[in-house]
Amino acid sequence: MSKTDSSPDSFPEPMTEKLQSVEKEKQSVQEELELVKLQYEELKSRLLESTIINNNNLKEIQRLQQENAHLRRTPLFIASVIEISDGGTVILRQHGNNQEVLTKPSEEILQKLALGTRVAVNNSLAIVKILEKPADVRARVMEVIEAPNVDYADIGGLDEEIQEIIETVELPLTEPELFESVGIEPPKGVMLYGPPGTGKTLLAKAVARRANATFIRMSGSELVHKFIGEGAQLVRDLFQMARDKAPSIIFIDELDAVGGRRTHDGTTGSAEVNRTMMQLLAELDGFTDRGNVRIMAATNRIDMLDPAILRPGRFDRIIEVSLPDEKGRDSIFKIHTRKMTMDEDVNLEEVVKQTEGTSGADIKAIVTEAGMFAIRRRSKSVSMEDFNKAIDKVMHKETSTEPPAPSTVYA
Repeated sequence: MSKTDSSPDSFPEPMTEKLQSVEKEKQSVQEELELVKLQYEELKSRLLESTIINNNNLKEIQRLQQENAHLRRTPLFIASVIEISDGGTVILRQHGNNQEVLTKPSEEILQKLALGTRVAVNNSLAIVKILEKPADVRARVMEVIEAPNVDYADIGGLDEEIQEIIETVELPLTEPELFESVGIEPPKGVMLYGPPGTGKTLLAKAVARRANATFIRMSGSELVHKFIGEGAQLVRDLFQMARDKAPSIIFIDELDAVGGRRTHDGTTGSAEVNRTMMQLLAELDGFTDRGNVRIMAATNRIDMLDPAILRPGRFDRIIEVSLPDEKGRDSIFKIHTRKMTMDEDVNLEEVVKQTEGTSGADIKAIVTEAGMFAIRRRSKSVSMEDFNKAIDKVMHKETSTEPPAPSTVYA
């Protein structure tokens, strides 16, 4: 046997058996090592799962402890402030039993108290915290939380009206120093009137988007209720919420539903409407200053409104939102067709001339109908023929060989 020959076959038989035994033992150790690794990963995942469960249990224990502490806490009672003395003592009247008590709150709480303020007191009748003024939930839902997606640029043909609204509603809230420098009080309210579909509500939506103030919108019909006093109470809560969240803007749409001329036909319904309107008059310009609250209102029938509502001091500016002229209609058509794909034969100037006497809502309907006629043809662009058909449909004109005369707009 040569010195370089080192294969297992060249070893003596005992040595070969020993090598095979070592190889088997090595393989067995490797298998055990792999098994240990698998067991380790499994234990690691179990540990992670146990940690998550433990954290969830700790959170549940903490929640139960807080709930237990809350259940064991001494209940609070509601009271109202009826008198504040110079020495820092306060007379409270508890709700329910009308018991009057004398207490001395901390300086921090005392500075926030006023007559009529609702407070929470403990068993010792010490003031724990100040509560918000009560308000009808129907008033709270009238607050506009998300601003509408309408801006002044989306309104055509009403440039002068927009300028007056900015001066009356926005400037007193955003730049009050202008009025102070001139030495005049800013207007308190603005009334918008005109035919249906001319953009009155659209103007209010633009104000809600632009004004950095709380915007509260409501309809006049929402103030009319079945039971005596409900409408007046809702008006009080509405204006109280506006004062609490000032600066704020209140928009009353369809004001004629509650602000019509005062009459009495012998029914409790008309009497309730009159009571609601008188409460509205008091809130608009009564003995108590309403603070930094601006009023907007809209109506189609200004001739039906009570003269007391229209007097200066309640609505200092009365703005007519009339049907758009040719220039206004052109502006409105451009706004509603700016995203529309049109054929080269479309002549918007001709379309504007054919739509004399239409409102902004009519123009929007004409543009929509023209698009629908194009979709009916499975076309990707609108033709002049589509506009002509849309004008005939919306304006209720009969198609003829001669150019039709402008028809009456149906409100």
